[in-house]
Amino acid sequence: MAGTTTTVGRSFPRMEGRAKVTGRAEYVYNLRLPNMLHAKACRSTISHGRIRSIDTSAAEATPGVHHVVTGADICKVLPEPFYGPAFHDQPILALEKVRHYGEPIAVVLAADPHVAELAAQRIVVDYEELPAVFDEVEAMTSDVIVHEELKPAGTFADLKHLAGKRDTNLALDYHLRHGDADKAFAEADRVFEHTFSTQQTMHTPFEPMIAIADVRNSAATVYTSTQSPSFVRYELARLLGWPESSVRVKTSHLGGGFGAKVYVKTEALALALSMIAHRPVRLALTMEEQFYTITKHPSTFRIASAVDKNGKVTARKCEVWWNGGAYADIGPRVTQKSGFTAAGPYNIDNVSIDSYALYTNRPPAGALRGFGIPQLVWAYESHTDIIAREMGIDPVDFRKRNILRNGRMQAVGTVVKDGEFEAILDELAKRMDWDKPFDRGSGTVRRGRGVAIGFKASISPTTSSAIVAVNADGSCIVYCSTVDMGQGSDTAMAQIASEVLDIPMEKIRVVNPDTDVTPYDMSTLGSRSTFHMGHAVRLAAADAREKLLALAKEIGLPEGHNTPVPELFVRKFGMSAGAIIGSANYIPDFTPPNYSTGQSPNATPFWMSGATGVEVEVDTETGQMRILRMINVCDIGKAINPVVVETQISGAAVMQLGFTVSEEMVIENGQLTNPSLADYRIPGIFDMPSVMESGFVAADQQNGPFGAKGVGESGTFGVSPAIANAIEDAVGVRITKMPIKAEAIYRALCVKQGRELSDD
Repeated sequence: MAGTTTTVGRSFPRMEGRAKVTGRAEYVYNLRLPNMLHAKACRSTISHGRIRSIDTSAAEATPGVHHVVTGADICKVLPEPFYGPAFHDQPILALEKVRHYGEPIAVVLAADPHVAELAAQRIVVDYEELPAVFDEVEAMTSDVIVHEELKPAGTFADLKHLAGKRDTNLALDYHLRHGDADKAFAEADRVFEHTFSTQQTMHTPFEPMIAIADVRNSAATVYTSTQSPSFVRYELARLLGWPESSVRVKTSHLGGGFGAKVYVKTEALALALSMIAHRPVRLALTMEEQFYTITKHPSTFRIASAVDKNGKVTARKCEVWWNGGAYADIGPRVTQKSGFTAAGPYNIDNVSIDSYALYTNRPPAGALRGFGIPQLVWAYESHTDIIAREMGIDPVDFRKRNILRNGRMQAVGTVVKDGEFEAILDELAKRMDWDKPFDRGSGTVRRGRGVAIGFKASISPTTSSAIVAVNADGSCIVYCSTVDMGQGSDTAMAQIASEVLDIPMEKIRVVNPDTDVTPYDMSTLGSRSTFHMGHAVRLAAADAREKLLALAKEIGLPEGHNTPVPELFVRKFGMSAGAIIGSANYIPDFTPPNYSTGQSPNATPFWMSGATGVEVEVDTETGQMRILRMINVCDIGKAINPVVVETQISGAAVMQLGFTVSEEMVIENGQLTNPSLADYRIPGIFDMPSVMESGFVAADQQNGPFGAKGVGESGTFGVSPAIANAIEDAVGVRITKMPIKAEAIYRALCVKQGRELSDD
């Protein structure tokens, strides 16, 4: 085969970039089908209660309304209308009870979406209101039970033990025991204990959740903005009792996802509505409705450390309560997968971790960029900094004394390989000029700096499949179900295929996920795609390459020939015809954790890590805080596309910045009071740090495709605690609850100075 190309490691422009900036990129939200109806929902106005009656008469009498659908109507077409990746606990429309404010109860279908919305407002629901529980710690012992019965979904190999505990709000409890923590605490020179909490936030993808279902002739086609087309097909087929071959799920580029669009969200309801209406149905959520659909877990984290006189952490005890809201979604997996890293990226001989997934009467919580890790790092890195300062040890030096190094066993029982935790700390300290004098400001404006480091185990086990087709003209098509939602995965997969096949990038196309065309992929989440799908594409391309070599041998060419690919096909078929198809599956090895001890000798195929350093300025008279400089350094193995990696790191950091200083779902008596971008404040251009840097260490993930691994979440890990640590360094107050707003800093300063402060 002629020509040479080296594409892995080069910064190619994003394949879809031109289409996006010219407004020509295809999004499901813009799709319209002939004869399509629009769906608008009537939603619960209470957090917990029994449905006495639903009066739909006024809605049905509204001109232009085709159907008004309730949960009872759904049951006629789908007898078991419950879905969910961990438990089948979520009804497509509320049945008998509502469990959170904003839960959909009934839906109006009309050709005009405005008519449907007006009619939905005319539906009257009568409730028997029940007591509710909103706090995750309170939910552990509350008499308010959100679910009387739980049906495990049996979806994931690592959650086969999942059962839930009857007459409690516990969806999953994960316990890890490593060494003898009680003995180490009894013998410790110093013991430190703190409690930290995080708030409920939302993903805010700018392309709202959307599904268009078209059911006809015992077949269903669903167009959806999803990160999980293969799982959606599986779950819809299960609900229907049909073979997966009768369900087709198609998606395109996503206008953001961040975990909001994993597993089933709008698709099951759109499917049922199309079955009832016998027409295509479009269910598009508003920004407000997204707040009621899926969120980020609020959490409470109690952490204690035993430390010797030399600053070595000898033991850690962690208790984490995850507020999963009314439906589990993927919360149990967050609880287990993130839970075992709660002690941090440190070499601690004695660790005790208890991690609990809890039901409450809040909107459901699930995966959000970081998969629970940012909540944990917020706590353990704030706690670690407090220890260092109280012991008079430099915060970077304290971390390096305790850091987990390659070849050492993490608390879960898995040996760390290719985890460059110390290297990113060193790189961060270098970029921050940590050992040089620092201007601490003067007068009422004080300056400080802080660092933090976090890590994550890649989710496992998961499966990815890919097909690579080499056409007769020498061009190439990659078929995979990884969803490009802005992270640049299409470009990375094309670069991997290009590298293996020696085909220029401009001759490669990546097909958007379509379950009738692209093979299985578990989901696009958890920074798994570069590693898992990257391997599948690499192997499929290698399979195609071997078949090309076999073809050359078949037509009598010697080894080492330099014949162009198009000529191979002409000599074989007598014309430009045919194709070579390579295919592959990839699933890494995995050992499920022991249910009693939480231990696994092979819990993850790779570790990812990120460290953040910030310099802040705090006005002691107002509590206003400004970030002067933010530096993020990550271990990403080898970069497939360095520029894309840098933007991934900075994008993740900015997203976490919003969760740190401004974003919060304000819930009063169960009701969300700020469900709009006017009141729920995400970062704008004026909120950016004055100076922002993204970097990564030169490393090699030995079991990764071309040495690479995922990076989409690593930039989120250290942001929140680094800011809190810098604030304490500047003005001597410690914030333990997010978000860190000016009022919180001002109140803490008043307490420190002994000033009385009214709650008004």
